[in-house]
Amino acid sequence: MSPRYRSGSTSAGTVIAVIADVMAVILGLWILMYLLEANRANDLVQFVHDAANVLAAWSRDLFTFDEEWARVVFGYGLAAVVYLFVGHAIAGRMRRH
Repeated sequence: MSPRYRSGSTSAGTVIAVIADVMAVILGLWILMYLLEANRANDLVQFVHDAANVLAAWSRDLFTFDEEWARVVFGYGLAAVVYLFVGHAIAGRMRRH
């Protein structure tokens, strides 16, 4: 097939990859804000925290480390890695077809 017929799947793949990247950035940003002890009364910090809680609802309390920072890093970090891996895998499959 010529490239012009495949542009729809390429565009959809790009959108999926960008969404996965944004989700991972939000999760990574929350991890960074947590580790740097950002002011939780700040609206931006609260927004990022709320968004990260929604995105990592399935992995947030998966680990039971003694240290809270380790639970945050691994719980939210796992969600970020999964979103990146799955999102880019789906995007790659869409681009190939």
